[in-house]
Amino acid sequence: MPGFEKFSDLERKEVNDVLETGVLMRYGFDGMRNNIFKAKDLENEIQNRFKVKHAQLVSSGTAAVSVAMALSGVGVGDEVIMPTFTFVASFEAILMLGATPVLVDIDNTLTLCPKAVEKAITPKTKAIMPVHMCGSMANLDALKSICKTHNLKLIEDACQAIGGTYNGKALGTIGDAGCFSFDYVKTVTCGEGGTVITNNDDYAVKADLYQDHGHDHVGNDRGAETHPYLGYNFRISELNAAIGLAQFKRLDEFLDLQEKHYTILRQELNSINAIEFRTVPNGGVESYAFLNFFLPTLEIARKVSADFKSEGIDVCFHYYDNSWHYVRKWEHLKEAKSLYPLPESVKQGLSNISKQDFSQSDHFIGRNISCLIKIGWTEEEVKLRALKMTEIINRHI
Repeated sequence: MPGFEKFSDLERKEVNDVLETGVLMRYGFDGMRNNIFKAKDLENEIQNRFKVKHAQLVSSGTAAVSVAMALSGVGVGDEVIMPTFTFVASFEAILMLGATPVLVDIDNTLTLCPKAVEKAITPKTKAIMPVHMCGSMANLDALKSICKTHNLKLIEDACQAIGGTYNGKALGTIGDAGCFSFDYVKTVTCGEGGTVITNNDDYAVKADLYQDHGHDHVGNDRGAETHPYLGYNFRISELNAAIGLAQFKRLDEFLDLQEKHYTILRQELNSINAIEFRTVPNGGVESYAFLNFFLPTLEIARKVSADFKSEGIDVCFHYYDNSWHYVRKWEHLKEAKSLYPLPESVKQGLSNISKQDFSQSDHFIGRNISCLIKIGWTEEEVKLRALKMTEIINRHI
C-alpha cells in the first residue's frame, strides 16, 4: 500500500484507451466510445474477485459510505454507531444524510468493541458501521448477531482493508453493504474513487440511480431517462476507472508484496517481549496494509514515534495525537462547526461526544504504533528498516 508506487504500462494503456475516445464521462456519448467502458469493466472485475452480485463505482470512499447509508434508509432522526478510531470521512458520510454519528469504543482489534456497541443502541439506532482500519477487521460475527437481534443494518467501511478476509469471505461482502476507497494512498488507486458492493438487488438498483442524479439509465438516450428517486453526483470518471481497472488486475501482486514486507517487519519485532500486536478476530486474515503493535505506555509510544520520525522511519503513525483519525482532536465534530444548519437531533447528539468516556479507546490508541506497509520497498530496505525500528523501540523499553 499504496498502488501508486507501482504504476506501469498497463495503467498507461488503460488511460490511453479512454483518451483516444475523447469521452471522459461515464455515461452517454456511446457512439464515440468505440465500445470502451472502463467503469463497467472495473465493476465486473470487482464483482468477480469478491464473489459479490453488485458493485457500484462512485467518486470516493466517502461517497461510497454515504451511498451505502442512503440505501439502508438512514436519514434525519436516525443514529449510526461507528468507532472512535477511523478517518473523519466516516462521520462526514453519516452527517451528509442528516443522521447522527454515535461514537463508541474500540478494543484490541483497533475496531468496534461489540460490548460497547450493545450499550450504545437506542430506539433511534438504524445501522452499525464497523471500520476495518489499517488492514484488519472487527469481530463481524458478534456485530452481525447484534444487528440481527436489534433489526439493524450492518454497513462495512472496508476502505483501508481491501484484500482482507473473514471466515473465507472478502471484507465488504459480509454486511448489508460494503465500501472500498480507491484514493491516492490505497492499495488499489483510481486517483480518486470508491465502490459500494452488495448482494441486495434492490440496493444495487438504487445505488445506480442515487450516484447519478437519480437517472434510471434505461435505454441509450440520456436526455430521455426518468428519475424515480432524488440523487446526487457521485459518479466516477472513465479516466479514474481506467487507472483503477489496471490496478485491480494487479491486486494479487500488491497483496503479496504487502504480506512479504509485513512478515519481515513482524518477525523482527517479535524479538521484543514488551510489545503486543493487534488482535485479529478468529477467522480473520489481514490485508497486511499496516503493521500495528502496542507499546507498554502512552509515554513510550510518544517517544518511539518521535524517534521514528527524526531517524527516518517514515509512514509510522501514533494516532493518539492525530487530528484526522481519532476522536480526541475532532473539535469541529464535537462543536458542530457546520457551514449549514444541522438538524436539532444531530446537534444534540454531537454535544454528547465531549461528555463521553473513551478511556478504553485511549488505552489502545495511546499505546499503538501503526506502520503503513509500502509495496515499493526493496527487501533489503525492509530488513534495514526492521532492524532500525527494533533498535529504537529497545532504546525506550
